[in-house]
Amino acid sequence: MSNIFRELLKKVGSGSHTSESLTRAEAVAAMKMMLLGEAKPAQIGAFLIAHRIKRPTGEELAGMLDAYDQLGPKLQPIDAARPVMVLGIPYDGRTRTAPINIITALLLAAAGQPVVMHGGDRFPTKYGLPLIEIWQGLGVDWTTLSLAQTQQVFEQTGIGFVYTPQHFPLTQKLWEYRDQLGKRPPLATMELIWCPYAGDAHIIAGFVHPPTEAMFQVALGLRGTRKYTFVKGLEGSCDLPRDRTAIIGLSSTNSQELERLQLAPRDYGFTTKNVPLGTTEELITDFQAVLAGKPGELMQTALWNGGFYLWLSGICPDMTSGIAKAEELFISGAVANQLLLLPLSNQKV
Repeated sequence: MSNIFRELLKKVGSGSHTSESLTRAEAVAAMKMMLLGEAKPAQIGAFLIAHRIKRPTGEELAGMLDAYDQLGPKLQPIDAARPVMVLGIPYDGRTRTAPINIITALLLAAAGQPVVMHGGDRFPTKYGLPLIEIWQGLGVDWTTLSLAQTQQVFEQTGIGFVYTPQHFPLTQKLWEYRDQLGKRPPLATMELIWCPYAGDAHIIAGFVHPPTEAMFQVALGLRGTRKYTFVKGLEGSCDLPRDRTAIIGLSSTNSQELERLQLAPRDYGFTTKNVPLGTTEELITDFQAVLAGKPGELMQTALWNGGFYLWLSGICPDMTSGIAKAEELFISGAVANQLLLLPLSNQKV
């Protein structure tokens, strides 16, 4: 049994009146001991559920990210005119609404804005549709690529995908605990702001509960990250909703406070309706229609999100021009061509 880990567990698991938060250094130690298997299974399970009950702090998240930096993978810097956008999307996938983030990534890359995504297979607790299966449905299989091969694709196309079962296998054991506990531990929050890119990055993180924004901001501030955007998106993702006003927090160079942005879909001519998630096959068919530039409900979602992210990246001066630019890129075939640049399943890298 790890006596050091036991002391950290006692600190976070002493109950509502006497429990304490870990320091950043303690959070690093706890995370590394869990990843490396130095803590015993009973200790790890107890820690994860106790930490969830206590609720994490921004300082603890910063320490956990430090441990990921020390033990995990990093795509290396590429020659880019703008900071690389790193999309933080829940690993446990989608179950209710159709995701659009992969289309957004293709659109951004087609416009010259590099993007990094990360995730794995169907993970607890939702076991929803993960990014990797959508990519596979489009003919792109990131699971077969080494980190060096992914780096090569990233440099050539402006899109990279860090597939954790292949590129960060130390995390796999922890997923078993998450399944057995049946609850999302703070690790799931930390992953949303993880940056597996070693260069200048713009962190985009989805969230559900408003207090999460403050934790994100503290954690990123402690780590020296100055460019970030938080989106109260669909199912905790970075996808802007259409059924309500999109609530967005932007980093500001002049203030420690978030710059608040609220975008109403109807102000830009979009109906207030999210596209429901059907089967994976139906989603891929809808994706292919969007890539072909065909009108439809999912195209409306693609334009709504594409316009925002083209503006956020600085490619377009405002939302209206961003939406127009997105439509142009879809109709011209530029986004579809971007997909063809990626290593399709029948191609070799």
